[in-house]
Amino acid sequence: MTEWIFWASAAVVVYTYAGYPVILALLAKWAPGPPIQRGPARLRASIVVVAHDEALHIERKILDCLEQRYPPELLEVLVASDGSRDRTEEIVEGYATKGVRLFRLTGPRGKPAALNHVVPLAKGDVIVLTDARQRLDPEAVSALVENFADPSVGAVSGELHIQGSSDSVTGGGVGAYWRLEKWMRRLEARLDSTVGATGALYAIRRELFRALPEEIILDDVAIPMAVARTGHRVVFESRARAFDTAATVSGEFRRKVRTLAGNLQLVWVEPWLLNPWKNRLWWPLVSHKLARLAVPWALGLLLAATFVLGVWVAPPRTLYLGAFVGQVCFYCAGLVGWLLERRGTRWRLPSFAAAFCLLNAAALVALLQFLLGRSRVTWKNGGSPVGDRGPREP
Repeated sequence: MTEWIFWASAAVVVYTYAGYPVILALLAKWAPGPPIQRGPARLRASIVVVAHDEALHIERKILDCLEQRYPPELLEVLVASDGSRDRTEEIVEGYATKGVRLFRLTGPRGKPAALNHVVPLAKGDVIVLTDARQRLDPEAVSALVENFADPSVGAVSGELHIQGSSDSVTGGGVGAYWRLEKWMRRLEARLDSTVGATGALYAIRRELFRALPEEIILDDVAIPMAVARTGHRVVFESRARAFDTAATVSGEFRRKVRTLAGNLQLVWVEPWLLNPWKNRLWWPLVSHKLARLAVPWALGLLLAATFVLGVWVAPPRTLYLGAFVGQVCFYCAGLVGWLLERRGTRWRLPSFAAAFCLLNAAALVALLQFLLGRSRVTWKNGGSPVGDRGPREP
């Protein structure tokens, strides 16, 4: 039984971080979906920004939107102030003469409620959703909208570039994880559709928007999955770029907890997602989003099984003893990486180990928060949702 636990646990870890990406790469190469037929960006587009106490970032964000290289007669900018109490609304009002529309909402009630109110009032054929914090490339909107020349496309995800992700010890490891994320999204989109979108920048056809449950944490997963349910594709556009700075270790941990808890909440609120007969993206959803929640438990069982088989029993089994020693060394490297982080020293292997431990510890905390009902939609000072002080993930 202990050996079965060992191999089953190892299979979960290997499949999640290596097996799924490899299978995905092979399928995307040998059985890709139809290529996207891009065309000139001539659809009317509405950029929607939801903000809460974003006086620090909102002016730069508005300027980014107004400086888009997109026909100005086809572009509008809408800012929804979700109960802001700082100068956010005053700053937005200063751009009314340039066509920026301000919506004052009582609250705060959260981003989903704000989107439900504002999106139906937009005039564009395409809704571009972006957060107040991140900078936008001047070609971002054009790059997104070009994909809608293909009638099969219902949503398009942009690409988030994290600047300074290697400036800290764990930052290098988290940066490697983020690169893996973007690579898998490209493959998923090439095969059919990516699971979710980059919250910092994505777009949908306005007629495909459906009101969100107001408790939803991850609008950037819920909205694209609802679009995919209609039979449309959700694709990835690397030319549509948004930019953010790397989070601190504690900020990255809180962000990851919120994202993983949001995945659990989403399948709880939208149970059809777990039905492979209703959700054609069931396999990538389970493999990409949900399997990671099982990894820390598999790691714990793996460590316990190798201890029993490699240390506890007599005589010890060489394979399991080696696996146990290897795991202990890896976790010690993670501890060293965390200590180096506190001293501001960099070392690649401890950085990777610390990031791996950080992400899997976040999965454990996320499950506890979800079970205790502590995952909710709200805002923190500075306009970011609670626990989200770093760049958003899909």
